Amino acid sequence: MNSLEFSSRVLADSGASVEEIQELLAYNQNKFSHVYHRKTLPKESEPHLEVWRQYMIESHRIGVYAVLKAHLVQFQFPIKQGISQTPDYRQATRQGKLEEGMSLKTGLTFNQPERLSLILYETLAGLIPVIIADDRNDFITLVQALTKGNEPYLVPESMGACMVGNYNNWERIRQYKAQWIDRNPHRCDETDWQLEFQHLILKKELYQDRFIILSTGNYSNVSAQQLGLTESQWLELSLKIRLEHECTHYITRRWFDSMQNNLYDELIADYRGIVAALGYYNVDWFLHFVGLESFPAYRSGGRLENYKGNPALSPGAFKILQKLLKTAAENLARFEQQYIKQPRNSRQETALLYALTSLRLEELASTQAMGLLNRAMEEIPEVG
Repeated sequence: MNSLEFSSRVLADSGASVEEIQELLAYNQNKFSHVYHRKTLPKESEPHLEVWRQYMIESHRIGVYAVLKAHLVQFQFPIKQGISQTPDYRQATRQGKLEEGMSLKTGLTFNQPERLSLILYETLAGLIPVIIADDRNDFITLVQALTKGNEPYLVPESMGACMVGNYNNWERIRQYKAQWIDRNPHRCDETDWQLEFQHLILKKELYQDRFIILSTGNYSNVSAQQLGLTESQWLELSLKIRLEHECTHYITRRWFDSMQNNLYDELIADYRGIVAALGYYNVDWFLHFVGLESFPAYRSGGRLENYKGNPALSPGAFKILQKLLKTAAENLARFEQQYIKQPRNSRQETALLYALTSLRLEELASTQAMGLLNRAMEEIPEVG
Protein backbone atom coordinates (compact mmCIF):
# COMPACT_ATOMS: atom_id res chain seq x y z
CA MET A 1 0.00 0.00 0.00
CA ASN A 2 1.51 3.34 -1.02
CA SER A 3 1.33 6.58 0.96
CA LEU A 4 -1.75 7.94 -0.84
CA GLU A 5 -3.68 4.69 -0.43
CA PHE A 6 -2.74 4.56 3.25
CA SER A 7 -3.75 8.21 3.73
CA SER A 8 -7.07 7.61 1.96
CA ARG A 9 -7.83 4.80 4.38
CA VAL A 10 -6.97 6.98 7.39
CA LEU A 11 -9.30 9.69 6.08
CA ALA A 12 -12.11 7.22 5.46
CA ASP A 13 -11.69 5.82 8.98
CA SER A 14 -11.92 9.41 10.26
CA GLY A 15 -15.35 9.79 8.67
CA ALA A 16 -14.44 11.67 5.50
CA SER A 17 -16.70 11.31 2.47
CA VAL A 18 -15.29 10.48 -0.96
CA GLU A 19 -15.30 14.18 -1.89
CA GLU A 20 -13.70 15.18 1.41
CA ILE A 21 -11.00 12.54 0.98
CA GLN A 22 -10.02 14.09 -2.35
CA GLU A 23 -9.97 17.58 -0.82
CA LEU A 24 -7.77 16.51 2.06
CA LEU A 25 -5.41 14.40 -0.02
CA ALA A 26 -4.70 17.52 -2.08
CA TYR A 27 -4.44 19.81 0.95
CA ASN A 28 -2.10 17.47 2.83
CA GLN A 29 0.24 16.88 -0.10
CA ASN A 30 3.78 16.60 1.25
CA LYS A 31 5.87 19.14 -0.64
CA PHE A 32 9.08 18.59 1.31
CA SER A 33 11.71 17.30 -1.10
CA HIS A 34 13.98 14.51 0.13
CA VAL A 35 15.69 14.09 -3.21
CA TYR A 36 19.22 15.27 -2.49
CA HIS A 37 21.81 16.61 -4.87
CA ARG A 38 24.35 16.13 -2.08
CA LYS A 39 25.13 13.48 0.48
CA THR A 40 24.70 15.74 3.48
CA LEU A 41 22.28 18.30 4.87
CA PRO A 42 24.17 21.63 5.06
CA LYS A 43 24.66 23.08 8.51
CA GLU A 44 27.16 25.80 7.58
CA SER A 45 25.80 29.34 7.43
CA GLU A 46 24.86 30.83 4.08
CA PRO A 47 27.21 33.36 2.42
CA HIS A 48 25.19 36.44 3.42
CA LEU A 49 26.06 35.85 7.09
CA GLU A 50 29.47 37.42 6.47
CA VAL A 51 28.00 40.88 5.89
CA TRP A 52 25.44 40.49 8.67
CA ARG A 53 28.29 39.75 11.09
CA GLN A 54 29.69 43.14 10.06
CA TYR A 55 26.30 44.71 10.81
CA MET A 56 26.33 43.12 14.27
CA ILE A 57 29.76 44.57 15.03
CA GLU A 58 28.67 48.01 13.82
CA SER A 59 25.46 47.84 15.88
CA HIS A 60 27.47 47.54 19.09
CA ARG A 61 29.01 50.91 18.25
CA ILE A 62 26.18 52.95 16.71
CA GLY A 63 22.99 50.97 17.40
CA VAL A 64 20.81 48.61 15.37
CA TYR A 65 18.56 51.26 13.83
CA ALA A 66 21.53 53.27 12.51
CA VAL A 67 23.14 50.17 11.02
CA LEU A 68 19.99 49.00 9.26
CA LYS A 69 19.31 52.49 7.94
CA ALA A 70 22.84 52.66 6.56
CA HIS A 71 22.71 49.31 4.78
CA LEU A 72 19.10 48.43 3.90
CA VAL A 73 17.92 50.81 1.20
CA GLN A 74 14.22 50.58 2.12
CA PHE A 75 15.00 52.40 5.39
CA GLN A 76 15.59 55.54 3.31
CA PHE A 77 11.93 55.80 2.28
CA PRO A 78 8.67 56.24 4.20
CA ILE A 79 5.64 53.94 4.11
CA LYS A 80 3.46 55.59 1.49
CA GLN A 81 0.79 54.49 -0.96
CA GLY A 82 2.22 54.13 -4.47
CA ILE A 83 5.84 54.78 -3.49
CA SER A 84 7.08 51.48 -4.92
CA GLN A 85 6.20 52.65 -8.44
CA THR A 86 8.01 55.99 -8.25
CA PRO A 87 11.24 56.51 -10.25
CA ASP A 88 13.26 57.37 -7.13
CA TYR A 89 12.22 54.22 -5.28
CA ARG A 90 12.72 51.94 -8.26
CA GLN A 91 16.16 53.43 -8.91
CA ALA A 92 17.17 52.92 -5.28
CA THR A 93 15.87 49.37 -4.86
CA ARG A 94 16.52 48.01 -8.35
CA GLN A 95 19.79 49.77 -9.13
CA GLY A 96 21.13 50.58 -5.68
CA LYS A 97 21.38 54.27 -6.56
CA LEU A 98 20.57 56.75 -3.80
CA GLU A 99 20.91 60.45 -4.54
CA GLU A 100 20.70 63.41 -2.17
CA GLY A 101 18.09 65.15 -4.29
CA MET A 102 15.50 62.39 -4.03
CA SER A 103 12.41 64.14 -2.65
CA LEU A 104 10.86 60.92 -1.32
CA LYS A 105 13.99 59.88 0.59
CA THR A 106 12.64 60.98 3.98
CA GLY A 107 13.22 57.69 5.82
CA LEU A 108 11.15 55.21 7.78
CA THR A 109 9.41 56.40 10.93
CA PHE A 110 9.58 54.17 14.02
CA ASN A 111 7.90 54.60 17.39
CA GLN A 112 10.84 53.11 19.28
CA PRO A 113 13.87 52.80 17.00
CA GLU A 114 16.11 52.35 20.04
CA ARG A 115 14.27 49.10 20.84
CA LEU A 116 15.10 47.38 17.57
CA SER A 117 17.52 44.53 18.12
CA LEU A 118 19.57 42.29 15.87
CA ILE A 119 20.76 38.76 16.60
CA LEU A 120 22.37 35.95 14.62
CA TYR A 121 20.44 32.87 15.68
CA GLU A 122 21.91 29.37 15.53
CA THR A 123 19.69 26.87 13.70
CA LEU A 124 20.27 23.29 12.60
CA ALA A 125 21.04 24.75 9.16
CA GLY A 126 23.44 27.48 10.29
CA LEU A 127 23.04 31.04 11.51
CA ILE A 128 20.26 33.34 10.33
CA PRO A 129 19.91 37.09 11.01
CA VAL A 130 16.86 38.11 13.07
CA ILE A 131 15.57 41.67 13.47
CA ILE A 132 13.34 42.01 16.55
CA ALA A 133 10.91 44.91 17.03
CA ASP A 134 9.66 45.52 20.57
CA ASP A 135 6.87 47.79 19.32
CA ARG A 136 4.02 46.23 17.31
CA ASN A 137 3.73 49.18 14.93
CA ASP A 138 7.49 49.08 14.34
CA PHE A 139 7.18 45.40 13.40
CA ILE A 140 4.46 46.32 10.91
CA THR A 141 6.67 49.07 9.47
CA LEU A 142 9.54 46.62 8.97
CA VAL A 143 7.30 44.08 7.22
CA GLN A 144 5.81 46.74 4.94
CA ALA A 145 9.21 48.21 4.07
CA LEU A 146 11.19 45.02 3.54
CA THR A 147 8.55 42.76 1.97
CA LYS A 148 5.90 45.08 0.50
CA GLY A 149 7.94 47.77 -1.24
CA ASN A 150 7.26 50.38 1.47
CA GLU A 151 3.55 50.18 0.60
CA PRO A 152 1.00 50.40 3.47
CA TYR A 153 -0.30 46.86 3.05
CA LEU A 154 -2.44 45.47 5.87
CA VAL A 155 -0.41 43.21 8.18
CA PRO A 156 -2.74 40.68 9.89
CA GLU A 157 -2.96 40.94 13.67
CA SER A 158 -2.13 37.23 13.84
CA MET A 159 1.25 37.76 12.12
CA GLY A 160 4.06 37.88 14.64
CA ALA A 161 6.99 36.94 12.41
CA CYS A 162 7.99 37.27 8.79
CA MET A 163 10.61 35.51 6.70
CA VAL A 164 12.33 37.82 4.22
CA GLY A 165 13.77 35.83 1.34
CA ASN A 166 15.65 36.71 -1.84
CA TYR A 167 16.41 40.17 -0.48
CA ASN A 168 18.66 42.06 -2.92
CA ASN A 169 21.38 43.49 -0.70
CA TRP A 170 23.06 46.35 -2.56
CA GLU A 171 25.69 46.59 0.15
CA ARG A 172 26.95 43.14 -0.87
CA ILE A 173 26.90 44.13 -4.53
CA ARG A 174 28.99 47.22 -3.77
CA GLN A 175 31.46 45.11 -1.79
CA TYR A 176 31.64 42.62 -4.66
CA LYS A 177 32.30 45.46 -7.11
CA ALA A 178 35.10 46.88 -4.95
CA GLN A 179 36.79 43.46 -4.76
CA TRP A 180 36.33 42.97 -8.51
CA ILE A 181 38.02 46.33 -9.21
CA ASP A 182 40.96 45.34 -6.99
CA ARG A 183 41.35 42.14 -9.00
CA ASN A 184 40.96 43.88 -12.37
CA PRO A 185 42.60 47.33 -12.05
CA HIS A 186 43.10 47.73 -15.80
CA ARG A 187 39.70 46.40 -16.95
CA CYS A 188 37.20 48.02 -14.65
CA ASP A 189 35.44 50.80 -16.54
CA GLU A 190 31.62 51.02 -16.54
CA THR A 191 31.28 48.82 -19.63
CA ASP A 192 33.43 46.13 -18.02
CA TRP A 193 31.38 46.34 -14.83
CA GLN A 194 28.05 45.98 -16.65
CA LEU A 195 29.36 42.81 -18.26
CA GLU A 196 30.54 41.47 -14.91
CA PHE A 197 27.22 42.46 -13.33
CA GLN A 198 25.36 40.23 -15.79
CA HIS A 199 27.46 37.31 -14.56
CA LEU A 200 26.87 38.29 -10.94
CA ILE A 201 23.08 38.33 -11.13
CA LEU A 202 23.13 34.65 -12.07
CA LYS A 203 24.81 33.86 -8.72
CA LYS A 204 22.07 34.88 -6.30
CA GLU A 205 23.90 33.55 -3.26
CA LEU A 206 26.42 36.38 -3.73
CA TYR A 207 23.91 39.20 -3.28
CA GLN A 208 20.58 37.87 -1.99
CA ASP A 209 19.93 37.55 1.74
CA ARG A 210 17.44 35.70 3.89
CA PHE A 211 16.53 36.94 7.36
CA ILE A 212 13.66 37.05 9.84
CA ILE A 213 11.62 39.93 11.25
CA LEU A 214 10.20 39.13 14.68
CA SER A 215 7.74 40.84 17.01
CA THR A 216 7.33 40.47 20.74
CA GLY A 217 3.94 39.89 22.37
CA ASN A 218 1.79 36.88 23.16
CA TYR A 219 2.35 33.95 20.83
CA SER A 220 -0.61 32.99 18.66
CA ASN A 221 -2.75 35.60 20.46
CA VAL A 222 -3.04 33.28 23.49
CA SER A 223 -3.03 35.02 26.87
CA ALA A 224 -0.79 34.17 29.81
CA GLN A 225 -3.92 33.48 31.87
CA GLN A 226 -5.06 30.77 29.43
CA LEU A 227 -1.82 28.87 30.10
CA GLY A 228 -1.58 29.61 33.83
CA LEU A 229 1.49 31.84 33.49
CA THR A 230 2.45 35.35 34.53
CA GLU A 231 2.62 38.01 31.83
CA SER A 232 6.42 38.25 32.04
CA GLN A 233 6.84 34.47 31.88
CA TRP A 234 4.61 34.19 28.84
CA LEU A 235 6.25 37.07 26.96
CA GLU A 236 9.67 35.47 27.42
CA LEU A 237 8.43 32.04 26.33
CA SER A 238 6.45 33.52 23.43
CA LEU A 239 9.61 35.04 21.94
CA LYS A 240 11.44 31.70 22.17
CA ILE A 241 8.56 29.84 20.53
CA ARG A 242 8.13 32.40 17.77
CA LEU A 243 11.86 32.47 17.03
CA GLU A 244 12.31 28.70 16.78
CA HIS A 245 9.03 28.36 14.88
CA GLU A 246 10.17 30.75 12.18
CA CYS A 247 13.66 29.22 12.08
CA THR A 248 12.07 25.82 11.46
CA HIS A 249 10.48 27.24 8.31
CA TYR A 250 13.94 28.48 7.32
CA ILE A 251 15.44 25.02 7.85
CA THR A 252 12.76 23.21 5.84
CA ARG A 253 13.14 25.77 3.06
CA ARG A 254 16.90 25.30 2.95
CA TRP A 255 17.02 21.53 3.42
CA PHE A 256 13.78 20.33 1.84
CA ASP A 257 12.94 23.14 -0.62
CA SER A 258 9.57 23.89 0.94
CA MET A 259 7.99 26.38 3.32
CA GLN A 260 4.20 26.27 2.92
CA ASN A 261 1.26 28.13 4.44
CA ASN A 262 -0.07 24.77 5.58
CA LEU A 263 -1.17 23.20 8.87
CA TYR A 264 1.38 20.39 8.73
CA ASP A 265 4.17 22.96 8.39
CA GLU A 266 2.66 24.76 11.38
CA LEU A 267 2.47 21.57 13.45
CA ILE A 268 6.16 20.87 12.86
CA ALA A 269 7.24 24.48 13.48
CA ASP A 270 5.14 24.82 16.65
CA TYR A 271 6.50 21.51 17.92
CA ARG A 272 10.07 22.76 17.64
CA GLY A 273 9.11 26.15 19.06
CA ILE A 274 7.47 24.67 22.15
CA VAL A 275 10.41 22.31 22.72
CA ALA A 276 12.86 25.22 22.42
CA ALA A 277 10.91 27.13 25.07
CA LEU A 278 10.12 24.32 27.52
CA GLY A 279 12.56 21.53 26.76
CA TYR A 280 9.68 19.20 25.94
CA TYR A 281 6.50 19.16 23.83
CA ASN A 282 3.35 20.40 25.56
CA VAL A 283 0.52 19.27 23.28
CA ASP A 284 -2.04 21.27 25.27
CA TRP A 285 -0.17 24.47 24.37
CA PHE A 286 -0.28 23.56 20.69
CA LEU A 287 -4.03 22.93 20.86
CA HIS A 288 -4.47 26.35 22.47
CA PHE A 289 -2.42 27.96 19.71
CA VAL A 290 -4.64 26.56 16.94
CA GLY A 291 -7.96 26.90 18.81
CA LEU A 292 -8.62 23.22 19.55
CA GLU A 293 -8.11 23.23 23.34
CA SER A 294 -11.79 22.27 23.81
CA PHE A 295 -11.98 19.77 20.95
CA PRO A 296 -14.32 18.86 19.29
CA ALA A 297 -15.32 22.51 19.73
CA TYR A 298 -13.21 24.98 17.79
CA ARG A 299 -12.53 28.40 19.28
CA SER A 300 -13.27 31.05 16.69
CA GLY A 301 -10.22 33.23 16.18
CA GLY A 302 -7.78 30.36 16.69
CA ARG A 303 -4.87 30.14 14.27
CA LEU A 304 -6.36 27.11 12.54
CA GLU A 305 -8.70 29.22 10.42
CA ASN A 306 -5.72 30.93 8.77
CA TYR A 307 -4.84 27.64 7.07
CA LYS A 308 -8.02 26.53 5.31
CA GLY A 309 -6.20 26.39 1.99
CA ASN A 310 -6.79 28.02 -1.39
CA PRO A 311 -9.42 27.16 -2.50
CA ALA A 312 -10.73 26.82 1.05
CA LEU A 313 -11.63 23.39 2.38
CA SER A 314 -15.33 22.61 2.67
CA PRO A 315 -16.78 22.75 6.22
CA GLY A 316 -16.86 18.96 6.40
CA ALA A 317 -13.25 18.55 5.26
CA PHE A 318 -12.14 21.30 7.65
CA LYS A 319 -13.77 19.42 10.53
CA ILE A 320 -11.93 16.21 9.58
CA LEU A 321 -8.70 18.21 9.37
CA GLN A 322 -9.18 19.36 12.96
CA LYS A 323 -9.52 15.76 14.11
CA LEU A 324 -6.41 14.72 12.17
CA LEU A 325 -4.38 17.61 13.56
CA LYS A 326 -5.29 16.87 17.17
CA THR A 327 -4.52 13.16 16.80
CA ALA A 328 -1.23 13.86 15.01
CA ALA A 329 -0.16 16.27 17.77
CA GLU A 330 -1.00 13.69 20.44
CA ASN A 331 0.89 10.97 18.56
CA LEU A 332 3.89 13.27 18.31
CA ALA A 333 3.75 13.90 22.06
CA ARG A 334 3.63 10.15 22.75
CA PHE A 335 6.51 9.51 20.38
CA GLU A 336 8.61 12.13 22.10
CA GLN A 337 7.91 10.70 25.54
CA GLN A 338 8.83 7.17 24.47
CA TYR A 339 11.71 7.66 22.07
CA ILE A 340 13.37 11.07 22.42
CA LYS A 341 16.25 10.92 24.88
CA GLN A 342 17.22 13.78 27.17
CA PRO A 343 19.29 15.84 26.94
CA ARG A 344 18.54 16.46 23.30
CA ASN A 345 21.30 16.80 20.71
CA SER A 346 21.37 18.21 17.20
CA ARG A 347 21.65 14.76 15.62
CA GLN A 348 18.44 13.66 17.31
CA GLU A 349 16.64 16.90 16.46
CA THR A 350 17.73 16.63 12.84
CA ALA A 351 16.58 13.02 12.60
CA LEU A 352 13.13 13.84 13.98
CA LEU A 353 12.73 16.86 11.68
CA TYR A 354 13.75 14.68 8.74
CA ALA A 355 11.22 12.05 9.80
CA LEU A 356 8.37 14.52 10.24
CA THR A 357 8.99 16.09 6.84
CA SER A 358 8.97 12.66 5.20
CA LEU A 359 5.42 11.86 6.37
CA ARG A 360 1.97 13.17 5.56
CA LEU A 361 -0.39 14.52 8.21
CA GLU A 362 -2.63 11.47 7.76
CA GLU A 363 0.31 9.16 8.48
CA LEU A 364 1.23 11.02 11.67
CA ALA A 365 -2.43 10.84 12.72
CA SER A 366 -2.64 7.09 12.10
CA THR A 367 -2.33 4.19 14.54
CA GLN A 368 0.98 3.34 12.85
CA ALA A 369 2.56 6.75 13.48
CA MET A 370 5.16 5.46 15.97
CA GLY A 371 6.56 2.88 13.58
CA LEU A 372 6.51 5.25 10.62
CA LEU A 373 8.43 7.90 12.57
CA ASN A 374 10.98 5.40 13.84
CA ARG A 375 11.70 4.05 10.37
CA ALA A 376 11.95 7.54 8.88
CA MET A 377 14.41 8.63 11.58
CA GLU A 378 16.75 5.81 10.59
CA GLU A 379 16.96 7.10 7.00
CA ILE A 380 18.49 10.49 7.78
CA PRO A 381 21.48 11.48 5.61
CA GLU A 382 24.67 12.88 7.06
CA VAL A 383 24.69 16.43 8.39
CA GLY A 384 27.71 18.51 7.60
